[in-house]
This record gives sequence, structure tokens and C-alpha cells, in this order.
Amino acid sequence: MLENTQYTEDNIRSLDWKEHIRMRPGMYIGKLGDGSSADDGIYILLKEVIDNCIDEFVMGSGKTIEIGIRDNVVNVRDYGRGIPLGKVVDVVSKMNTGGKYDSRAFKKSVGLNGVGTKAVNALSSFFKVESSRENKLKTAEFTQGNLVAENEPEDTTRRKGTKVSFIPDEEIFKKYKYRNEYVERMLKNYVYLNPGLTIIFNGEKFHSENGLKDLLEDNNSLDDMAYPIIHLKGEDIEVAITHSKTQYSEEYHSFVNGQNTTQGGTHQAAFREAIVKTVRDYYGKSYEASDIRKSIISAIAIKVMEPVFESQTKTKLGSTEMGGELPTVRTYINDFVGTQLDNFLHKNPDTAEKLQRKIMQAERERKELSGIRKLARDRAKKASLHNKKLRDCRVHLGDSKNERCLESTLFITEGDSASGSITKSRDVNTQAVFSLRGKPLNSYGMTKKIVYENEEFNLLQAALNIEESIEDLRYNKIVIATDADVDGMHIRLLLITFFLQFFPELIKENHLFILQTPLFRVRNKKNTYYCYSNEEKQEAMEKVGSNPEITRFKGLGEISPDEFKHFIGQDIRLEPVMLDKSMSIESLLEFYMGKNTPDRQEFIINNLRVELDLIEDI
Repeated sequence: MLENTQYTEDNIRSLDWKEHIRMRPGMYIGKLGDGSSADDGIYILLKEVIDNCIDEFVMGSGKTIEIGIRDNVVNVRDYGRGIPLGKVVDVVSKMNTGGKYDSRAFKKSVGLNGVGTKAVNALSSFFKVESSRENKLKTAEFTQGNLVAENEPEDTTRRKGTKVSFIPDEEIFKKYKYRNEYVERMLKNYVYLNPGLTIIFNGEKFHSENGLKDLLEDNNSLDDMAYPIIHLKGEDIEVAITHSKTQYSEEYHSFVNGQNTTQGGTHQAAFREAIVKTVRDYYGKSYEASDIRKSIISAIAIKVMEPVFESQTKTKLGSTEMGGELPTVRTYINDFVGTQLDNFLHKNPDTAEKLQRKIMQAERERKELSGIRKLARDRAKKASLHNKKLRDCRVHLGDSKNERCLESTLFITEGDSASGSITKSRDVNTQAVFSLRGKPLNSYGMTKKIVYENEEFNLLQAALNIEESIEDLRYNKIVIATDADVDGMHIRLLLITFFLQFFPELIKENHLFILQTPLFRVRNKKNTYYCYSNEEKQEAMEKVGSNPEITRFKGLGEISPDEFKHFIGQDIRLEPVMLDKSMSIESLLEFYMGKNTPDRQEFIINNLRVELDLIEDI
């Protein structure tokens, strides 16, 4: 029988604003992470500060934003109106305080909860805000949300505007680092959505004049587009549409009030529906929706009054209303696309003809695949009943109401020994394991038919739930976990080829990663260190002192489950797979996976590095 415990006033405790944010950071910025993923908390902190600068630009004040990140010190400077000097401290340290509650000033703001910079302040070991307006400068400094220094407004010649400097707290964000690739992508989205805005990041300038049209052009090769980009703009909506010649699946970039809704939502669903309806009406044919949308590359941005998102990090729109006297989101988008896309196709018959050819090509390919696709689906259904390849988890990316959905991860492993270690040490709630048998096929140059004919590719596609599009992707992170030897590297390359060939948007949307596992274990009777490089091994040997025991791990199967839990838990190290925008996917695959052996041999010879210390340890 449970012992009775006293329940008195002493049991009741009220947390102040900063304590609550620091105790429950996930409520405010989503998951924490170390910076290896684009949705990690350190990028949300940066975004919250930039959002305020964007709101100033939208209100017609300040056309330039300057951002610097060096040694994890972040500086963001705008040339807007500046925070009212008497409210500088309150705006960054009092919950539910901000100008965005006054809808006259911020009708369709990015954020409306009055939390943004307060969360940044509370989760930073150093936070400084400087506001200059009316030739006066007001400064305040904080540590973990506590005010440590404040000056009275003083005379200044500094241009009006606000500067925020902060360092994410290492007590909250463990071993983190900002990756410029993720920051640059975020900043590019800001300029696409705000034509005329200039953002300078570490000296590099980002600017756009053509909005979402520039987004599609910068992210895709013009040679791969089946027809010129269709670019349509209205008062509260902008869309850009084209189709890829080579890509199989659908690709959408969607935004609400400047927020990149990576998980889509009501606006994206309405956009997909509107394209199908308009195309059917224009051509007077009842084409299959999948044929119309196959290979589409598109973007949509809308502005909504007081949007409702399905999570604090605003990655999925839940609103059904545009706000005010406007119709629903669905009706508004259907009406706009129905009118404007139809008008465009009537005025541009050459584009209309190319679009129809693309749809008819998709129709032919679907019919050619229909027989084998049915067989493959039947095989996948049977296999799923006793599928030893997939050991699933409980929480998936689509479970947007579960706060851990962004942690959902699928490890792709080679062989039973490696998958066994991960399976025994994984978090069964958020981590799933898919086990490969041997080396997968080199899928370069093959058609989608191979995905259905090859059992492993078909089962992997089914496990990820990405046959039609990545909108129903079941895992936020797909992690390739192979041995750190030649065979492991080859399997890694073959898997990346598979994703690039058939599902490139998984890489474009930052879902694919490489698991970093330790190469060495250095220990004595008191301490154990796991080392991921020769440099870390040397540091560990110095810490351990004389006669260290050094183990070299050649494969994942050599690492015991008890040890493995350290490498896929809180301290997991992931290397994101990113695309180099200077090279198209086709040319990338042709060079590395095609038959240009002499060119590739020359490249390998010219870039060969020999790690002598590593070889000696092996």
C-alpha cells in the first residue's frame, strides 16, 4: 500500500517566466539538438530574432539586416524603428509583452505569441539587446534571462534600429555548432518571401527580386525544367509551379506569413487540390491526380490573419480561415489558382502544351508500372506482417500532436550484427531500424520500375511511406548507419544514390543523415573515452595518462548494445547529407556512379589522403 504524502501549500510552486522556459524548452522551440538538423533549437533561436527584423521590413522600415555568427556568438542587426526605449527590457523579458498584440501594427505577423525573444533570452548564457531611436541608445544585458546590466538612454549617432547578440547556453544545447548551410537556406527563404530585402550574413549578400520564382530557379537546374516557371501573385498569395524532367516525386515549398511550413498543412493540401482541379478543367480531361502532380516542383506562400499552427515551432498550418471577411483557406486558394493558372495557360499555349505532354508521359509510365506495382504492394503487405527488416517505433512524423514526432528516426543498417546492437539499445518510442541484406543495387540510370522489382528498395519505400510523395513521410530523420570501412562507405554511397535518383526531396528537405560512430575507445580503470577521430584519440590518451587501453572499432557489430546506447542517444552525432547547388543531381550521379572511370580515377588520385596514424592503429 502506498504511503500517504502530505499535499500542502508547500507542494505548490510557481515558476517565473525564464525558469519555465529553461525547464520546458521543447514547449517553446521544439527539440534541442546539436545543430546537425535544420529544425534544431539553435536555428529556432536565430529565427525568432530575425522574425522581428522581418516584421520591421514588412512595416516599411529597414531594408537591410546584418547577421554574423562566429564561434557560436550570434549578432543580428536591423535598421527598423528600434524598440521603444522605455520598453527594451520588458520586450525581451516579460511574457506576453510585444507590439504584435496590436493588430493595427502587425496585421499578418510571423509570430503572435509574445514569446519569441523571451525564449532566446532565457536559453542564452549571454543576451544583449541594443535599441537606437530618436538619437538615443538603450542597452540591456542578461545571463540565462536574468538582467545583469542596464543603462539609461544615452545620446548616439548610431542609425536607428535594433541589435541583438546572444550565445545559446551550453547547459541547454550540448556540443552544438551552427552550420552555415542551414543558416543560408533560412536566410534565402526570407529574401524570397520579401523581395527587395537584403540580408548580409558573414559578409555574403542575399537578395531576391522575383520571390518564389527565384526559389525554384536557385534550387533546381533550368535544364531539368519541363517548361518555364509559372509565377502567379495576388495580394495575400504567391505561387510558382513547374515540372521536373527527371524527378519522380512531388516537391512543395510552403510558407505562411513568412514561416516555412515544412510539414505542410491546410494551405498545401488546398494548393495540391487546386492544381489538379484547374488542370482538369483547362484540358477538359479527368486526368489522374497523381499524373498531374508527378514530378511537380512548386512553392506557395500565403498571408493569414492570426494563423493557428499545429505545433509551437509552426511547421504545419492548422488554420482553415484566412481571417477577416475573406473565405476559408481552401476556397481562397482554389479560387486564386483556378482563375490565375487558367488565365496563364490560355495566354501561354506553348507552356500548356508542354505541361500536357508531361502529364501524358506520367500517365503512360503509371500504366506500364501498374502490374508490377500491384505485385510489389502485395509483397510489401505480406512482408509487413512478418517483416524482419523493419523494427518500427511508436511515434512517427505524422503524429504532429505528439511533441516527440520530430525525433522520429529510421536507422538503415547493414547486416544482422549492426542492426542487433542498435535494436537492443534504441529508444523504442522514436527510433526504428531497417536492416539491409548485403549491398543494395547501384540504381543510377534505372527507372522507377527497379524500386518495385527490388524487394529491399520496395520495402524501404513502404517503410518510409513515400511512394506518392514525402508528405506522409513517417520519420523526420533517415540515418544511414554503416561500418566505417570500405564496404560500409560503398553501401552508404549506394543508398545516397537511391535517394538522389528517386526521392531527392528527402535530401533537399534535410531528412537524410550519416551516423557518426566512434573509431576508438580509450580507457583505464577509472575513465572511458569514445573518440571519433585521431585528434580526439590523442586528447583522450593525454587525459588517461600512462598505459591506456585502446580499442579500434572496425564495425558497428563490434560495439556492444550497452555501449551503443551512448552513440544513438542524447549525444548522437549526425552528419547531414546536403546537395551542392553548383552541380545538378544528374551530373553528380553521372560522375560518381556512372561509367566515366578515367575521370573518376583522376579525381580520386588528386584528392587521395593517407591517414598514416589510422593505418597503424588498424
